[in-house]
Amino acid sequence: MNIEKSIEHLVEFMFKNMPPNMGTALGIEYISITKDEVVATMPVNENTIQPFGLLHGGASVALGETICSIGSWVNCADDNKTAVGIEINANHIRGVRNGLVKGVAKPVQRGRSIHVWEYSILNEDEKLVCAGRCTLSIVNRR
Repeated sequence: MNIEKSIEHLVEFMFKNMPPNMGTALGIEYISITKDEVVATMPVNENTIQPFGLLHGGASVALGETICSIGSWVNCADDNKTAVGIEINANHIRGVRNGLVKGVAKPVQRGRSIHVWEYSILNEDEKLVCAGRCTLSIVNRR
């Protein structure tokens, strides 16, 4: 995984101390995490398809919010802060029946209390599957 040096300790701590969660249940694997982009993959399998055999829109949204949240979190100026999603939208462009999808998230705005990120989900041919935007609130960590 490609991790920016300045955030490497944060990411390592997160992965070592994170309990199982939706991302791990869906098989999300991180390819690259920087302050300007997060890239991850997710399998299209029995855990992520809908009853008709296509990638479930909810799984696409879960991947989108996950990568946007990680990107926003690594941009928090204070270690006592974290990012939580407060709004997300998605446009589902094409179906996927198997293989891997890749999610790419990039920031639009990184303010003190609100971040906005855009994400794209691509199939193995790099064709757009889903496009969305996620708004995150920067809050005190409990």
